[in-house]
Amino acid sequence: MTVRNLDGLFRPRSAALIGPPTLVGDAVAQRFQGPRAARAGDLATAPDLAVLSTSLEAAPGEIAALGAAGTRGVMLLSEQAPAIEGAEGLRQALLDAARPNLVRLLGPNSLGLMVPAAGLEVSLLGRPVRKGRVALVVQANSVLGSVLDWAEARGIGFSTALALGESLDVDIGDVLDWLAVDRATDVILLHLHAADPARKFMSAARAAARVKPVVAIKAGRDGQALAAAATHSRRMVGHAAVFDAALQRAGILQVRNMAELLESLGTVALGPAPAGNRLAILSNGGGTGVLAADALLSLGGTLAALSQATQAALAALPGMRGTTNPVDLGNDATPALYAQAARLVAADRGVDAVLVLNAPSLLAQPTDAAEAIIAAWEGVRHPRLLTCWLGAASSGEARARFAARGIPSFETPTESVRGFLHLAAHRRAQDLLLQAPPSIPEAFAPDLHAAQALVAEAMAQGRTWLGGADATALLDCYRIPTNPVAAVRNADAAAREQARLGRPVALKIRSRDVMHKRASGGVALGLVGPFEVRRAARDMLKRVAANAPEAVLEGFTVEPMVERANGVECLVGMIDDPVFGPAIVFGHGGTAVEVIGDRALCLPPLNMMLARDCIAQTRVARLLAAYPGKPEADLQQVALTLVKVAQMVTDLPEIAELEVNPLLVDEHGVIVLDARIRLAPPRLPRGRRLAIRPYPKELEEEIQLADGSRALLRPIVPEDATAMNAGFAKVKPEHVRLRFFSAMKELSLRLAARLTQIDYDREMALVVVRDGLPGQAEWLGSVRIVADPDNERAEYAVLVRSDMAGRGLGTLLMQKILDYAKARGIREVYGEVLRENTGMLKLAEELGFRIVGDVEDPSLCHVSLSFPGPAGG
Repeated sequence: MTVRNLDGLFRPRSAALIGPPTLVGDAVAQRFQGPRAARAGDLATAPDLAVLSTSLEAAPGEIAALGAAGTRGVMLLSEQAPAIEGAEGLRQALLDAARPNLVRLLGPNSLGLMVPAAGLEVSLLGRPVRKGRVALVVQANSVLGSVLDWAEARGIGFSTALALGESLDVDIGDVLDWLAVDRATDVILLHLHAADPARKFMSAARAAARVKPVVAIKAGRDGQALAAAATHSRRMVGHAAVFDAALQRAGILQVRNMAELLESLGTVALGPAPAGNRLAILSNGGGTGVLAADALLSLGGTLAALSQATQAALAALPGMRGTTNPVDLGNDATPALYAQAARLVAADRGVDAVLVLNAPSLLAQPTDAAEAIIAAWEGVRHPRLLTCWLGAASSGEARARFAARGIPSFETPTESVRGFLHLAAHRRAQDLLLQAPPSIPEAFAPDLHAAQALVAEAMAQGRTWLGGADATALLDCYRIPTNPVAAVRNADAAAREQARLGRPVALKIRSRDVMHKRASGGVALGLVGPFEVRRAARDMLKRVAANAPEAVLEGFTVEPMVERANGVECLVGMIDDPVFGPAIVFGHGGTAVEVIGDRALCLPPLNMMLARDCIAQTRVARLLAAYPGKPEADLQQVALTLVKVAQMVTDLPEIAELEVNPLLVDEHGVIVLDARIRLAPPRLPRGRRLAIRPYPKELEEEIQLADGSRALLRPIVPEDATAMNAGFAKVKPEHVRLRFFSAMKELSLRLAARLTQIDYDREMALVVVRDGLPGQAEWLGSVRIVADPDNERAEYAVLVRSDMAGRGLGTLLMQKILDYAKARGIREVYGEVLRENTGMLKLAEELGFRIVGDVEDPSLCHVSLSFPGPAGG
């Protein structure tokens, strides 16, 4: 990850077009503001940005010459860009030419780089781009022009607009890192078809989405799964679905088409998202209100239920037609009625947003009604206001006035509802990114050694699939409740096992060659008595032999039947995506799983909150909820099962595919009734397999404090938010002010979440806790570093409970984080310290930090510690 010299591309002080006459080069020159030369050597001075229209074969020489002269960015316009695919020698030559002087390469085949504020126009467009505060990044040249054309017609301006081309050097992750801190950009729009390398993309996307809205459309929506795959999970899930889950995990709002991409600018960029998805609708006609309500319900939204008090107050207004949601004001609604009704609905605590509609009417002026709504919402931030003034000529002025006040305004009820749902989806994505999750409800300590031994033995024997007793044994290592499975060799042994159990059993064929037992006739359920089991086993052998004549049959498995009156069959699976790595699948299980097609995806590592959210996205979640005659299922255990499966595939990179189907769920918990696990040599080592870096358990360490007591030093986890909140009460106000530079009585939920939900690829926070589960263990202190995208510099912060002062805890924490930073390859650790914080300044001096006073703020000191050697990656 690097943003080095990207200012040479996106904020150049000078630019030049270099290369012989070409079709593309000549077209770009029509709007390019800067000198043009045939060769780099023909220029009097080297530009910050060089736009090359040379052939790719000639480009390395020009890049080397430009870099030596001081150029920091090169945009490759080559018309031969497709030839670079597979041409590793040429690709490497381009990178080698750029590397000595850290020249950044955009392209090849990038046909768009526009920075209106800098007067930079490198494109095939016939007109300039309007200046604004939206950044647009596309991975397909053809998309750039169409989006900019659409935006121009609507008066939308851009801080930056670019097409990445082939991303030989500068990729989507680099650009997101740049735009995240770009003060000229408020909103980021993405058009994506790839996100490789995935971990770099995920880290950059999560960092950007924390500070500003990021909206994306993913090209290639078909996302075909593998029809010939062995598990239901793999057949139901394609790469596009995993990409969707990755964008959601990153906190990015995903839209489905270009119209929605640009419509989203009218919502996410104009103020805060609503607190929830409950929408109230006001209209000067029942028909338009019903249209909006129908659109809301069909798209999965929720109509707000107005309270009895609100409805009574609405009924008292003169001229009201209806008081339930959608609220009908009548086609003769006056501006005063609009304003009064809007205020009443806005005051209802069951409303998250209000959509106000106006249809053209000879009985009322739309502009007057618009002004009344604007006045009614003066100073109001919640609930969120959206408007829809229908019509063209008659409502244009009203929509313009809404736009001038920063109020989202739409032309149709459906567009309005989509805009609201964009807001609700963005809020949900941010909540997943920032909210503190609940703790794991019980101790979870897998037997990793036993699990690794099971996998190693199977791999050594050349076994590709684990099923029956083997799969159960592996799940048992992760404390996932399973139904006991006995492997037997023949029908007589199966009959004896049933007699031993003394209850109805399920009989299944045992064969490494039979993946779909039921389809092959290899399953018999509810067998009672040895005779029935023996007969079923003999019949089963005949059926399987006929349906799978090549299969080697090893015997049977026998397991007790599990009968639960309220049991719901669910599916838990895992697939290994070629880009994002492991993805966890949850949905409706059973034999008709593919027909029902109910599934949701999430990327590991998981915590309980993320797992609960994954469950909530499915239709089967409604069956797990309570309803008349049925108690609520134990959702905590379902979520914990997802967390355990995610941990298992994180620990064991040999797991290439997994499916638990069915996982029977009821109010008593969960139990696995069948499972299959595919093993394969790992594509990547454990540490690099996941798109999001997993918890670095290797950093855990038991330590002894100065008073002789023992504690655990480990990386922070999201569940620590609860313990940090409790421990924060034991930090003296003066110590809080020295740490945060301001008074703070308690940690807000969002700040606690931000401090505990970190990206281990970019940040590291170490905590010292007493014994106990995360969320329950007593917090004593913590230290963190946040590295820049180049992994060269990192800012530190340390906080220790006031009652732990004088025990060497602050020194220990600082030493540990500095050791970590040095091992990671960070070159410099720095911080800002209040001059009055003499304890921190003394510690910094003892650790070798350089201390320099701030020339502009005499109350501050800058402290820094440099490490020798090259930076890490």
